Amino acid sequence: MGKRATLADVAARVGMSITAVSMVLNDRPGARLSADSARRIRAAARDLEYVPNSAARSLRVGKTGTIGFISDSVAVTRFASAMIRGVTDVADQHELAVLITETGSSRHRLDRAMRSLLDRRPDGVIFALMGAKEVDVPRLPRELPVVLVNAISPQSHPAVLPAEFEAGQSMARLLLDAGHSRIVLIGHDDALWYDRRLSATMGARFAGLFSALAEADVELVATHPGEYWEPKLGYTGLNRLLDAGHDVTAVIAMNDRVAFGVYQAAQERGLRIPSDLSVVSFDDEEIASYLRPGLTTARIPYEEMGRVGMEMVLGLRPAGNTLVPMPIVVRDSVRPPA
Repeated sequence: MGKRATLADVAARVGMSITAVSMVLNDRPGARLSADSARRIRAAARDLEYVPNSAARSLRVGKTGTIGFISDSVAVTRFASAMIRGVTDVADQHELAVLITETGSSRHRLDRAMRSLLDRRPDGVIFALMGAKEVDVPRLPRELPVVLVNAISPQSHPAVLPAEFEAGQSMARLLLDAGHSRIVLIGHDDALWYDRRLSATMGARFAGLFSALAEADVELVATHPGEYWEPKLGYTGLNRLLDAGHDVTAVIAMNDRVAFGVYQAAQERGLRIPSDLSVVSFDDEEIASYLRPGLTTARIPYEEMGRVGMEMVLGLRPAGNTLVPMPIVVRDSVRPPA
């Protein structure tokens, strides 16, 4: 491998001072050079394949140009990994690097990842979770910008969360506007209203649903409880509600996997979606678009939350608690109004 080109090499090529070359290549103000001289410097840097020494630059400006991204399982969860795309899109716009590490649910791995990251002197840190809940953030230097995405902390760090209350309202109103009043909910769990270590947002989702129903003076026909939101819950829940004799025209499933189980149970019972039974849900996992008919659901805005969190940690927007709207993805699982 040949010798790496230096600022001195570029300066020698164009016959100018190292200071002048540095000011142009680092876009520093105050360089009294003509546009032609600046073009010659940049052309010489390209010809010599000059690459700035980032370590030396970090010592001069007190920045490393890196942001730490620590999560539990965002990178390995297909639909949540969009958060990383939002983070890196903003990083690319500002020529920054993102150091990504995952810790699962291990406190030991979290502490070790934090120590390793701090050794690399990041300019800021983003903590992110696949499912929104409270997380204890390790002690960090006070001057280090820290933002939580899809998470909250007892230390009250700035947090970016999905706007679940509004999403809950929207999904209930969608069914109400379609003429439904005999509605059941599958996946209700009292603990999710109050325990922030189980969920930081589900209480808001439930509150939004019940708020919209109350405004329309409509009560749920019944609820089926369950803390594990998997297809089995939707399958068992719908069967038990119908076996109990409940007259049902619409189901609110608490996520798309629960809705998948509802679809299975409905099909076995000869119920057609949406003509016999309308179904709505939350998350907009990939499965929602593959179900037939397609599932109407509220999307968790992982990508946009990642983008907002990165802008916040960079100081491009005010640091504080921010709610990101959840788009309603309308497909074909709700009967149109008569």
